[in-house]
Amino acid sequence: MNDDLVKLTIDGIEVDVPKGTLVVDAAKKIHVDIPVFCYHPKLEPVGMCRMCLVEIGLPMRDRGTGELLLDDDGSPKLNFGRGLQTGCTVRVSEGMVVRTTTEPVKEVREDVISFLLSSHPLDCPICDKGGECPLQNLTMEYGPGVSQMDYSLKMHNEKQVPLGDLIYLDRERCIQCARCIRFQEEIVDDPVIQFHNRGRALEIVTMSEPGFDSYWSGNTTDICPVGALTSSDFRFGARPWELTPVPSLSPHSPAGANIVMSTRREAKSGGRSVIKRIVPRQNEWVNEIWISDRDRFVHHFADAPDRLQKPLIRKNGELTEVSWDEALDLVAEKLQAHSTAVAGLSGDRLSNEDLYAFQHLFRRGLGSNNLDLANRRLAGGDVTAQVGLASGSNLQDLGAGDAILVVASDLHEEEPIWWLRVKQASERGATLVVLNLRPTRLDKYADYVFRYAPGEAIVTVRQLVNAAKVETDTAVDQLTAAADTLIKANNLVAFYGYEGLTYTETDTLAKLLANLLLLKNEDKAHAGQINSGLIPVWPHNNSQGAWDMGIHPALAAGYQPVEASGMDAATIYEAVHNGGLKALYVMGADPVGDGRMPNRGQLDFLVVQELFLTETAKLADVVLPAQSWAEREGTFTSGERRVQRYYQAISPLGECRPDWQIAAQIGERLDMGKPAFAASLLFRDLAKVVPQYKGMDYRSLAKVAEQWPLVGGDDVYYGGTSYKNEAGLGQQWAAAAETDEVGLFEVADGDTAVTTNLPLVRIAALYTPGTLINHTPMLADRLAAPTLHLYADDAQIIGLQDGGETVIQVNGRSLSVQVCVNGHAPAGLALLSGVPWFPGMAEFEIL
Repeated sequence: MNDDLVKLTIDGIEVDVPKGTLVVDAAKKIHVDIPVFCYHPKLEPVGMCRMCLVEIGLPMRDRGTGELLLDDDGSPKLNFGRGLQTGCTVRVSEGMVVRTTTEPVKEVREDVISFLLSSHPLDCPICDKGGECPLQNLTMEYGPGVSQMDYSLKMHNEKQVPLGDLIYLDRERCIQCARCIRFQEEIVDDPVIQFHNRGRALEIVTMSEPGFDSYWSGNTTDICPVGALTSSDFRFGARPWELTPVPSLSPHSPAGANIVMSTRREAKSGGRSVIKRIVPRQNEWVNEIWISDRDRFVHHFADAPDRLQKPLIRKNGELTEVSWDEALDLVAEKLQAHSTAVAGLSGDRLSNEDLYAFQHLFRRGLGSNNLDLANRRLAGGDVTAQVGLASGSNLQDLGAGDAILVVASDLHEEEPIWWLRVKQASERGATLVVLNLRPTRLDKYADYVFRYAPGEAIVTVRQLVNAAKVETDTAVDQLTAAADTLIKANNLVAFYGYEGLTYTETDTLAKLLANLLLLKNEDKAHAGQINSGLIPVWPHNNSQGAWDMGIHPALAAGYQPVEASGMDAATIYEAVHNGGLKALYVMGADPVGDGRMPNRGQLDFLVVQELFLTETAKLADVVLPAQSWAEREGTFTSGERRVQRYYQAISPLGECRPDWQIAAQIGERLDMGKPAFAASLLFRDLAKVVPQYKGMDYRSLAKVAEQWPLVGGDDVYYGGTSYKNEAGLGQQWAAAAETDEVGLFEVADGDTAVTTNLPLVRIAALYTPGTLINHTPMLADRLAAPTLHLYADDAQIIGLQDGGETVIQVNGRSLSVQVCVNGHAPAGLALLSGVPWFPGMAEFEIL
């Protein structure tokens, strides 16, 4: 007998469930539905709505002996008490008997529905929730069948209350279940909406400025059991039954957030399907059932009217529309003519198929290793391949006895999904250690917080690792105590980023953290163990895939060293300027717009493959229109090395083609053979070349398993409108340490010297302006303005005041910035947000 399980009976069905399980969840496991409004399986139970009332009987025992009392037939006598009990607050016990379909239960359900409808508006024909509304469904199932409303007693209220730019409240529809309030408080710790007033005047109000100031606000519309909360993106846009759900992945999330794109054909789009909304898709190993507002709302670029739709060639100084054959022929001819002085730069938002085809074109077709990411910010992909988070891991499993280390990263601004999962692990009892230049929102949940001075990141982490090597019973300081906790943890996960660090420093940081994971405690290292390993906080959704596919001057696909290293991005930009390169192929990146490449320099030929006519594309000789992620299928690889598949949701705009297909068709003109005609076939080819992807194909990536809680079924009242995952959970490729002995990494000495009294560091902001997010109108007022953050004494010394504006010069660029003196910047350090990334620390000058 398993002491951790409890046996009970629900409607005559015996079921064994873990101790502590709520009655409503126990019933769900055997597909007995107990209707709820306020309860949600991810929230703490409150028993507010009373919809889940059931009969609960407990075995009776002799008060003297403690023995069970038996009926004449030998079964235990049951005490059902004097009334019904809330199934969402009562936890199971041995021998419990639950009845969910008796007459008293039916009567109270009808009464609850009647009370809710007594002043609820008859909005169903125009309500966004109609068709997927728990109140509507439960009324049909359990309601009285006839209206009991006395119109003279109806309480009228405001119908369109903007809680912020993104979420609208219909106060008449609200049933005051508090799901939204509790989500903001319990799950994401953004208590920016609250109840106000009492009795029938009770209403939800926003407590922040700007209104509903949270990166998670859209999730409240998913879990709202009525149509009270709607998003400005989808509001009055379509009816749920008109929508076609298409499983996909966020094109922004390095954690690999699973989503569903709801599409509909529209006459105003010429009969073309368009994206009407994005909602979460359950993946308990990745994002559970939540997504950030960036993942939810930044999709409008896929349907943007200014998208490139036809190839362009510069003729007589002007970019002119041409046929694909003319454009591809010219590109192939020019690249081949300059094959000894050609380079390629790629973005890391593209699919694995795109990136593999791009590097294949350069290495096999052009014989060149001059290949890199246009904005390579973070090193350590090769280190992660050795000691990355082990396959089979789930951050949701971390808790008491485990530890998490976060270095040089603001997870809340860089990847909210990881921030949430680390926060929740801390709340479950995991020890959290944070090292950074400045305060971040993660500090609140940390057991140890260390601030290193500018230029001292590496030396601080080195001290931590060295302290972990020494066994001690009594810690002499906080750093030693933290190191002792990390090395002795059951499981250890280390996140690292690039805030304030050069690329070289991030490489050193990755190796130091790898060595920490490789240190043995009681003859056992963390590296290679499930729920332990290294996670780089990549800047984009497929930065990991770019490493895997060989977008690197020294590493081919699968981390295979090349015979002769090519130019990296920095060298490429220098060669563009000094004439060392004659041809440059840029795919899915904008180095000119990002300030990495001031102009086309002395290039003879520049080809750009893009969604939009970016600043780099405006200078090009040939511009090739690419499809967005929504217009084709492909795969991304998350920072936890989970390879996941996304699907085509809408038809391509104009004559756009997939990036992988364009690269392959250029290769065909260079005698590389016929290109694959489907992304699935190209993935099959790359899986043969990349050892880590061996055994993967589109079918294996589409495999699913039952997850808890059960969401996405007809009973949307239980888990909300998040979609059940029926399209694939992905596959996590194994780090080398899982099967092989990995030795300690050699680590270079020293940090980058600080050469100024007030160094400037660029910090992340989730809504930093950029090509994609700028096409999302509802986020326009929330885009991060260029802002200079200063410590009060530093601001006074250089003559700047909070709320003022100034112009600064950074790395040769002039920027108009707002000045913010609010305590976020530590003394002796200036922070700059809302601008494109630049590496390490910079000097700045006030103009």
